Amino acid sequence: MLADALLDVLVCPKSKQSLIYFPRGEDDRDEAEAFLLCPASRLRYPIRDGVPVMLVDEATPVEAARVDAMVTRARQLGLRLTGQASSDGGSRSA
Repeated sequence: MLADALLDVLVCPKSKQSLIYFPRGEDDRDEAEAFLLCPASRLRYPIRDGVPVMLVDEATPVEAARVDAMVTRARQLGLRLTGQASSDGGSRSA
């Protein structure tokens, strides 16, 4: 799991928009499948050995319809957006 302090400052390097953190992959099963998704730029950033790889060249493009499905899934799971430090210390959902 990525630390809240890190998630509070992470944004997409391409769009400078918030990311959605999938800590256990899209299926919410395995931390080894964790990734960050930028709906604005439609890029999926890998997390390798617990370290987010925030390089556009290392990101995987995602089709618009697939991004919509992933955003819906994130809402179902109550996942948080990055780059939005919360004053109450809690997480925010997508």
